[in-house]
Amino acid sequence: MIKSINDVVKLNNGILMPQFGLGVWKAEGQDVVNAVKWAIEAGYRHIDTAAVYGNEKEVGQGLKECGVSRHDIFVTSKVFKMGYRETLDMMDQTLIDLQTDYVDLYLIHWPHPELGEVYLDVWAAMERILKEGKARAIGVANFYSEYIERIKEEGMTLPAVDQFECHPYYQMPELQQYCKDNGIQYEAYSPLGGGAIFGDEKLKAIAEKYNKDIAQIVLRWEMQKGIVVIPKSVKQHRIVSNMNVFDFELSEEDSKAIDAMDINTKVTCARPDQLWPDFLKEKEERMANGARF
Repeated sequence: MIKSINDVVKLNNGILMPQFGLGVWKAEGQDVVNAVKWAIEAGYRHIDTAAVYGNEKEVGQGLKECGVSRHDIFVTSKVFKMGYRETLDMMDQTLIDLQTDYVDLYLIHWPHPELGEVYLDVWAAMERILKEGKARAIGVANFYSEYIERIKEEGMTLPAVDQFECHPYYQMPELQQYCKDNGIQYEAYSPLGGGAIFGDEKLKAIAEKYNKDIAQIVLRWEMQKGIVVIPKSVKQHRIVSNMNVFDFELSEEDSKAIDAMDINTKVTCARPDQLWPDFLKEKEERMANGARF
């Protein structure tokens, strides 16, 4: 039973990771500082950022000003540039920008399969970062199981986390099961589908049944599956509202109803093996044909 925002999952190296956190993708400037401080004031202890977001300095400022010890907050960041040396250099810059000596979780942001298996060189650098204590755990984002299998085949450290777009319309059940089978924590970015879920009548009906809003229903659904969620918001009322998911439990019937909404459609990001222009064109074509997203 998920009881509070203090609930954690144990990663495969023994590190405890809060199951609920704040994402800051597409947030900028003072909005980021405020969001981090409001979230921590509300009880959040997990903040997710990335070098490519361009807001690590603001996250660092928020952490510095929040009044809670750095050691009590779980901080995730990600490396986007590919290469052994590039990864080490980006880690050092991330620590400077975040004003910290370490991150709790460091992820490869994208596998870049068009570059071959360069992600294996990046992973070797990640292992060094872990060994040096600059990260307490290392993982991946946007990785299909075959990329993780290559890491395993090389006899390298098993990723602790795979962060992937996940919401009712894009669930990747096979990848979720692969992660469970291999002791890898599944984490949902864009857990609310970039807002695409809010016009859904099926979700609205379920939300009314529990006297909750759609965001709370979807976040609860994901958490009951054991998924870590990091909904993004820069609005204080929404940051507080999103965490109002600990006083109810979805029935098996309602959970299965949401499971059945999967249409294997990404909403916010390209697939790992897809170029961004192709993703944007695909999304535009869907919407031109009457799709909501």
